[in-house]
Amino acid sequence: MTAQPRSAPPGGASPSVVTHLPSRPPLPFDPAAPAHERGLALAAALPVPLRTVLASGRVERRPRFGDRGFDGVTEEWTPPDGVSGQHALMARRALDELTGSILAPASPDHLLARVLALLSHYPAKGTAPEVEHLVALDWAEDLGEFPAWAVDAAARTWRRTQKWRPSIAEMRALCEEACAPEWALARRLSSIAVAGSASGGDGAGEGTGHGRAGRLRALAGGAVRRMG
Repeated sequence: MTAQPRSAPPGGASPSVVTHLPSRPPLPFDPAAPAHERGLALAAALPVPLRTVLASGRVERRPRFGDRGFDGVTEEWTPPDGVSGQHALMARRALDELTGSILAPASPDHLLARVLALLSHYPAKGTAPEVEHLVALDWAEDLGEFPAWAVDAAARTWRRTQKWRPSIAEMRALCEEACAPEWALARRLSSIAVAGSASGGDGAGEGTGHGRAGRLRALAGGAVRRMG
Protein backbone atom coordinates (compact mmCIF):
# COMPACT_ATOMS: atom_id res chain seq x y z
CA MET A 1 0.00 0.00 0.00
CA THR A 2 1.05 3.61 -0.46
CA ALA A 3 0.30 6.77 1.50
CA GLN A 4 -0.76 9.95 -0.28
CA PRO A 5 -0.76 13.28 1.60
CA ARG A 6 -3.85 15.48 1.65
CA SER A 7 -4.80 18.79 3.21
CA ALA A 8 -4.81 18.77 7.00
CA PRO A 9 -7.40 20.56 9.11
CA PRO A 10 -6.18 23.76 10.81
CA GLY A 11 -3.97 22.94 13.77
CA GLY A 12 -4.15 19.21 13.11
CA ALA A 13 -1.58 16.64 12.04
CA SER A 14 -1.30 15.81 8.37
CA PRO A 15 -3.41 12.70 7.73
CA SER A 16 -2.82 10.38 4.81
CA VAL A 17 -4.95 8.35 2.47
CA VAL A 18 -3.84 4.71 2.35
CA THR A 19 -4.41 2.96 -0.94
CA HIS A 20 -4.64 -0.83 -0.79
CA LEU A 21 -3.96 -2.99 -3.80
CA PRO A 22 -7.12 -4.88 -4.77
CA SER A 23 -7.25 -8.58 -4.03
CA ARG A 24 -6.92 -10.97 -6.95
CA PRO A 25 -6.81 -14.75 -7.48
CA PRO A 26 -3.48 -16.61 -7.28
CA LEU A 27 -1.25 -16.61 -10.32
CA PRO A 28 -2.26 -19.42 -12.70
CA PHE A 29 0.28 -22.14 -13.30
CA ASP A 30 0.25 -25.49 -15.07
CA PRO A 31 3.71 -27.11 -15.08
CA ALA A 32 2.57 -29.53 -17.79
CA ALA A 33 1.81 -26.70 -20.23
CA PRO A 34 4.42 -25.61 -22.81
CA ALA A 35 6.76 -22.89 -21.59
CA HIS A 36 5.34 -20.28 -23.98
CA GLU A 37 1.78 -20.91 -22.79
CA ARG A 38 2.84 -20.75 -19.13
CA GLY A 39 4.47 -17.38 -19.74
CA LEU A 40 1.40 -15.99 -21.49
CA ALA A 41 -0.90 -17.18 -18.71
CA LEU A 42 1.24 -15.61 -16.00
CA ALA A 43 1.54 -12.30 -17.83
CA ALA A 44 -2.20 -12.17 -18.52
CA ALA A 45 -2.96 -12.56 -14.79
CA LEU A 46 -0.94 -9.48 -13.81
CA PRO A 47 -2.59 -6.06 -13.31
CA VAL A 48 -2.99 -4.08 -16.52
CA PRO A 49 -0.59 -1.26 -15.49
CA LEU A 50 2.08 -3.86 -14.73
CA ARG A 51 1.51 -5.62 -18.05
CA THR A 52 1.91 -2.27 -19.80
CA VAL A 53 5.27 -1.67 -18.13
CA LEU A 54 6.45 -5.19 -18.99
CA ALA A 55 5.43 -4.72 -22.62
CA SER A 56 7.19 -1.34 -22.82
CA GLY A 57 10.57 -2.46 -21.51
CA ARG A 58 13.72 -2.40 -23.59
CA VAL A 59 15.54 -5.59 -24.56
CA GLU A 60 19.21 -5.56 -25.48
CA ARG A 61 20.93 -8.64 -26.87
CA ARG A 62 24.67 -9.21 -27.13
CA PRO A 63 26.75 -12.17 -28.32
CA ARG A 64 28.32 -14.22 -25.57
CA PHE A 65 31.78 -15.76 -25.88
CA GLY A 66 33.36 -18.46 -23.75
CA ASP A 67 36.54 -20.51 -23.79
CA ARG A 68 35.38 -22.25 -26.96
CA GLY A 69 34.25 -19.15 -28.82
CA PHE A 70 30.63 -18.13 -29.41
CA ASP A 71 28.49 -19.34 -26.51
CA GLY A 72 25.02 -17.99 -27.24
CA VAL A 73 23.36 -14.64 -26.68
CA THR A 74 22.78 -12.66 -23.51
CA GLU A 75 19.56 -10.72 -23.10
CA GLU A 76 19.11 -7.77 -20.74
CA TRP A 77 15.71 -6.23 -20.05
CA THR A 78 15.39 -2.65 -18.80
CA PRO A 79 12.11 -1.12 -17.56
CA PRO A 80 10.80 1.95 -19.39
CA ASP A 81 10.95 5.47 -17.99
CA GLY A 82 8.15 6.58 -15.72
CA VAL A 83 7.90 3.52 -13.47
CA SER A 84 6.07 4.70 -10.35
CA GLY A 85 5.90 3.62 -6.74
CA GLN A 86 2.52 2.02 -7.42
CA HIS A 87 4.09 -0.03 -10.20
CA ALA A 88 6.76 -1.09 -7.70
CA LEU A 89 4.10 -2.22 -5.23
CA MET A 90 2.37 -4.30 -7.90
CA ALA A 91 5.67 -5.78 -9.04
CA ARG A 92 6.75 -6.72 -5.51
CA ARG A 93 3.41 -8.33 -4.80
CA ALA A 94 3.57 -10.42 -7.98
CA LEU A 95 7.23 -11.22 -7.35
CA ASP A 96 6.55 -12.39 -3.80
CA GLU A 97 3.80 -14.69 -5.05
CA LEU A 98 5.89 -15.99 -7.95
CA THR A 99 8.98 -16.77 -5.88
CA GLY A 100 6.98 -17.95 -2.88
CA SER A 101 4.87 -20.50 -4.72
CA ILE A 102 5.67 -21.29 -8.35
CA LEU A 103 9.44 -20.86 -7.95
CA ALA A 104 9.65 -22.02 -4.33
CA PRO A 105 12.54 -24.50 -3.91
CA ALA A 106 11.65 -28.17 -3.67
CA SER A 107 11.80 -29.83 -0.28
CA PRO A 108 14.94 -31.86 0.50
CA ASP A 109 12.86 -35.04 0.82
CA HIS A 110 11.33 -34.55 -2.63
CA LEU A 111 14.73 -33.87 -4.18
CA LEU A 112 16.36 -36.90 -2.60
CA ALA A 113 13.53 -39.20 -3.68
CA ARG A 114 13.58 -37.84 -7.23
CA VAL A 115 17.37 -38.15 -7.54
CA LEU A 116 17.42 -41.70 -6.15
CA ALA A 117 14.65 -42.71 -8.55
CA LEU A 118 16.48 -41.20 -11.53
CA LEU A 119 19.81 -42.80 -10.64
CA SER A 120 18.13 -46.18 -10.22
CA HIS A 121 17.35 -46.13 -13.95
CA TYR A 122 21.09 -45.98 -14.62
CA PRO A 123 22.75 -48.21 -11.99
CA ALA A 124 26.46 -47.60 -11.48
CA LYS A 125 28.38 -50.86 -11.48
CA GLY A 126 30.71 -51.35 -8.56
CA THR A 127 29.21 -48.51 -6.50
CA ALA A 128 28.16 -49.48 -2.99
CA PRO A 129 24.59 -48.54 -1.96
CA GLU A 130 25.84 -46.23 0.78
CA VAL A 131 28.05 -44.39 -1.73
CA GLU A 132 25.12 -44.10 -4.14
CA HIS A 133 23.07 -42.57 -1.34
CA LEU A 134 25.82 -40.03 -0.64
CA VAL A 135 25.92 -39.16 -4.34
CA ALA A 136 22.15 -38.62 -4.27
CA LEU A 137 22.51 -36.34 -1.24
CA ASP A 138 25.08 -34.26 -3.13
CA TRP A 139 22.76 -34.01 -6.11
CA ALA A 140 19.83 -33.00 -3.91
CA GLU A 141 21.97 -30.21 -2.47
CA ASP A 142 23.09 -29.06 -5.92
CA LEU A 143 19.49 -28.94 -7.16
CA GLY A 144 18.15 -27.28 -4.03
CA GLU A 145 17.45 -23.91 -5.65
CA PHE A 146 14.96 -25.31 -8.17
CA PRO A 147 11.21 -25.88 -7.73
CA ALA A 148 9.96 -29.46 -7.56
CA TRP A 149 8.12 -29.27 -10.88
CA ALA A 150 11.31 -28.17 -12.69
CA VAL A 151 13.35 -31.01 -11.19
CA ASP A 152 10.60 -33.49 -12.10
CA ALA A 153 10.53 -32.15 -15.67
CA ALA A 154 14.32 -32.40 -15.97
CA ALA A 155 14.33 -36.00 -14.74
CA ARG A 156 11.49 -36.91 -17.10
CA THR A 157 13.26 -35.32 -20.08
CA TRP A 158 16.47 -37.21 -19.34
CA ARG A 159 14.72 -40.57 -18.88
CA ARG A 160 12.93 -40.22 -22.19
CA THR A 161 15.83 -38.98 -24.29
CA GLN A 162 19.10 -40.40 -22.92
CA LYS A 163 20.60 -43.85 -22.48
CA TRP A 164 23.30 -42.95 -19.99
CA ARG A 165 23.44 -41.63 -16.46
CA PRO A 166 23.48 -37.81 -16.39
CA SER A 167 25.99 -35.57 -14.69
CA ILE A 168 24.82 -33.04 -12.13
CA ALA A 169 25.81 -30.25 -14.53
CA GLU A 170 23.50 -31.70 -17.18
CA MET A 171 20.64 -31.96 -14.69
CA ARG A 172 21.14 -28.38 -13.54
CA ALA A 173 21.06 -27.21 -17.16
CA LEU A 174 17.76 -29.02 -17.73
CA CYS A 175 16.29 -27.54 -14.54
CA GLU A 176 17.36 -24.04 -15.57
CA GLU A 177 15.78 -24.55 -18.98
CA ALA A 178 12.55 -25.85 -17.44
CA CYS A 179 11.92 -22.76 -15.32
CA ALA A 180 13.63 -20.14 -17.51
CA PRO A 181 10.39 -18.28 -18.47
CA GLU A 182 9.29 -17.98 -14.85
CA TRP A 183 12.69 -16.72 -13.70
CA ALA A 184 12.82 -14.28 -16.61
CA LEU A 185 9.50 -12.82 -15.44
CA ALA A 186 10.73 -12.71 -11.83
CA ARG A 187 13.82 -10.75 -12.85
CA ARG A 188 11.77 -8.28 -14.86
CA LEU A 189 9.41 -7.78 -11.94
CA SER A 190 12.36 -7.18 -9.63
CA SER A 191 13.76 -4.60 -12.07
CA ILE A 192 10.41 -2.79 -12.03
CA ALA A 193 10.35 -2.88 -8.23
CA VAL A 194 13.85 -1.41 -8.05
CA ALA A 195 13.01 1.31 -10.60
CA GLY A 196 9.81 2.22 -8.77
CA SER A 197 11.60 2.29 -5.41
CA ALA A 198 14.13 4.71 -6.87
CA SER A 199 11.27 7.08 -7.70
CA GLY A 200 10.72 7.49 -3.95
CA GLY A 201 6.98 6.97 -4.13
CA ASP A 202 6.54 3.60 -2.43
CA GLY A 203 8.15 4.03 0.95
CA ALA A 204 11.02 1.69 0.10
CA GLY A 205 13.42 3.86 2.02
CA GLU A 206 11.50 3.48 5.29
CA GLY A 207 11.83 0.81 7.93
CA THR A 208 13.13 -2.39 6.39
CA GLY A 209 12.87 -1.00 2.88
CA HIS A 210 16.64 -0.77 2.45
CA GLY A 211 17.03 -4.49 3.04
CA ARG A 212 14.23 -5.31 0.61
CA ALA A 213 15.65 -2.95 -1.99
CA GLY A 214 19.03 -4.65 -1.67
CA ARG A 215 17.49 -8.07 -2.27
CA LEU A 216 15.58 -6.75 -5.27
CA ARG A 217 18.74 -5.27 -6.77
CA ALA A 218 20.52 -8.60 -6.31
CA LEU A 219 17.73 -10.38 -8.18
CA ALA A 220 17.56 -7.70 -10.86
CA GLY A 221 21.30 -8.06 -11.32
CA GLY A 222 20.60 -11.53 -12.69
CA ALA A 223 18.45 -10.15 -15.45
CA VAL A 224 21.04 -11.12 -18.03
CA ARG A 225 20.26 -14.67 -19.03
CA ARG A 226 21.80 -17.07 -21.45
CA MET A 227 19.90 -17.88 -24.60
CA GLY A 228 21.05 -21.00 -26.43
